[in-house]
Amino acid sequence: MDKYSFLNAASTAYFGDLYDKYLENPDAVEPSWRAFFQGFDFAQEQYSTPVEEAVPVMVQQVVGNENPALSETVKKEFAVLNLINGYRTYGHLFAQINPLRPREPYTPTLAIENYGLTTADLNTTFDAAREIGLAPSPLNAIIEALNTTYCKSIGVEYQYIHNPQERDWFTKRLQQNHNKPQFSKEEKLQILNKLNEATSFENFLHTKYVGQKRFSLEGNDALIAGLDFMVEAAAEQGVKHVVLGMAHRGRLNVLANVFGKNPKDIFSEFDGKDYEMDDWFDGDVKYHLGITTQRTTRAGKTVDMNLVPNPSHLEAVDAVVGGITRAKQDHYCQENFRQALPIIIHGDAAVSGQGIVYETVQMCGLRGFTNAGTVHIVINNQVGFTANFADSRSSLYCTDIAKMNDSPVLHVNADDAEAVVRTFLLAIDYRQAFGKDVYINLFGYRKYGHNEGDEPRFTQPLLYKIISKHDNPRNIYAQKLIEEGLIQQSYVAEIENAYKATLDADLEASRREPLTILKPFMQTEWQGFEIASPKQMLQKVDTTISKEKLDTIAKALTELPADKPFISKVKKIVADRKEAYAHNHIDWGMAELLAYGSLLTEGYDVRITGEDVQRGTFSHRHAVLKTEDTEEEICFLQDLKAKQLATGTFHIYNSLLSEYGVLGYEYGYAMASPRTLTIWEAQFGDFSNGAQIMIDQYICCGEDKWKVQDGLVMLLPHGYEGQGAEHSSARIERYLQLCAENNMYVANCTTPANFFHLLRRQMKTTFRKPLVIFTPKSLLRHPQVISTVEDLAGGQFQEVLDDPLAKAQKVKRVVFCSGRYYYDLYAEREKLGRDDIALVRIEQLFPLPLTQLKTIIAKYKHATDFIWAQEEPKNMGAYGYMLMNFDLVKWRYVGTPAYAAPASGSHTRDRKRHNKAIATVFE
Repeated sequence: MDKYSFLNAASTAYFGDLYDKYLENPDAVEPSWRAFFQGFDFAQEQYSTPVEEAVPVMVQQVVGNENPALSETVKKEFAVLNLINGYRTYGHLFAQINPLRPREPYTPTLAIENYGLTTADLNTTFDAAREIGLAPSPLNAIIEALNTTYCKSIGVEYQYIHNPQERDWFTKRLQQNHNKPQFSKEEKLQILNKLNEATSFENFLHTKYVGQKRFSLEGNDALIAGLDFMVEAAAEQGVKHVVLGMAHRGRLNVLANVFGKNPKDIFSEFDGKDYEMDDWFDGDVKYHLGITTQRTTRAGKTVDMNLVPNPSHLEAVDAVVGGITRAKQDHYCQENFRQALPIIIHGDAAVSGQGIVYETVQMCGLRGFTNAGTVHIVINNQVGFTANFADSRSSLYCTDIAKMNDSPVLHVNADDAEAVVRTFLLAIDYRQAFGKDVYINLFGYRKYGHNEGDEPRFTQPLLYKIISKHDNPRNIYAQKLIEEGLIQQSYVAEIENAYKATLDADLEASRREPLTILKPFMQTEWQGFEIASPKQMLQKVDTTISKEKLDTIAKALTELPADKPFISKVKKIVADRKEAYAHNHIDWGMAELLAYGSLLTEGYDVRITGEDVQRGTFSHRHAVLKTEDTEEEICFLQDLKAKQLATGTFHIYNSLLSEYGVLGYEYGYAMASPRTLTIWEAQFGDFSNGAQIMIDQYICCGEDKWKVQDGLVMLLPHGYEGQGAEHSSARIERYLQLCAENNMYVANCTTPANFFHLLRRQMKTTFRKPLVIFTPKSLLRHPQVISTVEDLAGGQFQEVLDDPLAKAQKVKRVVFCSGRYYYDLYAEREKLGRDDIALVRIEQLFPLPLTQLKTIIAKYKHATDFIWAQEEPKNMGAYGYMLMNFDLVKWRYVGTPAYAAPASGSHTRDRKRHNKAIATVFE
């Protein structure tokens, strides 16, 4: 009997599946097949030949010359299988995805000669046709099916995905009807209707608001139809929340025709009317605004729809979308994260050029940041502002970042409306099936320049000569339906006129409105909260808590599980905390944990992220402990809920090494979760430099631009301790420069109790403002930085701390300072034995507590000299801010001169400057 008879007995369509199984687990394959595939691998390694050439070599190696007929048959069958695999892997390179002109040629091609086949084989019937869902068929029929499946209007990249189940899922879905869309008459009319809305909306704006920027969607009109069908399908698969982020291109169209924003309100924004709100609200340009709506699908499902407000900084909204989605998942979809769907719409130049995209994508599989898959849609204009794609990226596709985490990419011709809708449906099906990111490259063009005032022919004259003669996607699709006999030519005019009539009515209604009205974002989450007035921000807030409750929390925070092993240092840390609490000594770390625990017992959630936050950069927090043998995580604060001591949930995650992305994520989380104390901690305060866009465009002005509140807390370690230019300054001056119109709190605390009450105050108010706290480093273990249990239980946040030792009648000089510098000044005063100097700590820098300062100043009636003292150089720190805002007394600056860098790299030089500045205070 022929020892290779198993080759005759098997269907060659089965070879591919068997080989995949062999690669995954060789022992799972029958021994004779395992030997066969080992020969295949040997041939490839031995001869270093491409796959398409390795098959004949492998067959010769294994089968040899014992059965020449069998050898040739198997060789050809494997050649066809390799051709099929070639189409699956490389077909996207030859797909007809560019609506304007042929793609640049790519080599090697999918020519059959490259796979060991010839024209003589075209009429030969191959059993390998079963691999693509056909009965045994001639090679030319197989090629036709492959071209239809992989090389028409949809090109799919998925073969690099490591998970064979995902690859198999795509293979089967693409082979259904050879990847040709199948829609009913009703669905086709719905596609046409959405295309008409998209096109007519842009035409209407173009004629009514000539020359105004709107960042037209024209050329990618099918986006509206794709999103419409995607949301409908998502709702059928259980999605209840959609969070969408996008920049400018097509945003107004999406607002009107996907989210249902009344065009009347959009027209008011075009007319440039003032807002109904008071002067504190400045608003933003129309293509930055967000919206929250409830959409009822055609099947009767309700979906919470959120389009996130965004600045002009490209892709900055990506991280914010992730944070908002995660907040909704944590609160509404704990059992199934896939019920909340994040969608991010990118520009082609932006998705490949902006680093925030990488930071955000890298979060997708991390436990603290996963959103169970994001649908990424690229509106591909083929031009970035004025730059051609060859000047915008080095990668073949703008979506090549998807390969970083095994995400499939669906490239689609934006002129083929049915292919676009099929692609969007395929994407949502994949996301819901696997909980992973998926990308759609919507390959179209832009009809005008970057905005409607640009002249694109300055930089792309040939491209725009083609575009000027190219029909719009609505008309292209309408012609297709006419040829199919589904509609008459008059039908298009009817729906266009009907939609235009509604826009005319909205425009007329808009012109009768004197003001622009903006609806608040995420109204449901923000019920019960109000916009704070300047007076409210300075009002005292009750942050007291019973001592008995603190005792209970402290007990839970200081008892290690007896049945689990820990290293000796962990045991000592916990034991020391227990002893310190018993002796009424609360240090910074313990006060912080007690603040979180107290809020959890009151029903608030707490979420903390940042680099190394579980332990803390300075090894002070230890919120998560690891067992010695298995590294099992023990979190006392999480256990409060398990022990029924708290109803709130504690989340703490070490983040990826990112500032921009993670800070944006946490800002988004806080935006969607006002009842969660949301904290981002920088490893060192100056690391926040990397997130400056988030600070400038969102944190300091989101309420002013978009009427959205946000209670994000930023913890920024700050202090001059001879560590060099980096890691000394958290750049206090930058935050204070951004402070205006009561947009946020800025604090620089000096006691554990004040820090405790400050964190609690953030949740106990009826409004939310961002809170920037400059936190200590050396003070974490400073013997004087101690508070009592009574300070925590019965105290409250003190915006100003008067000198507890100064006798008012003796004081001739009052020194105002902030933060850790106080302890250096205090030590110098003690050393000199001076009792004529009072040290007043301003714990809250913004809003500046002028009334309290006025009271303290009045107390020192004999003082004739007032000083602002700081450890930062003169051009940094709070000096400039105090110069503009503190005029209750005539005061002078005492400190170091202005410098380019925050501190000297020489420890000796730095300490000399520091000591000299301190000595000057006491001269």
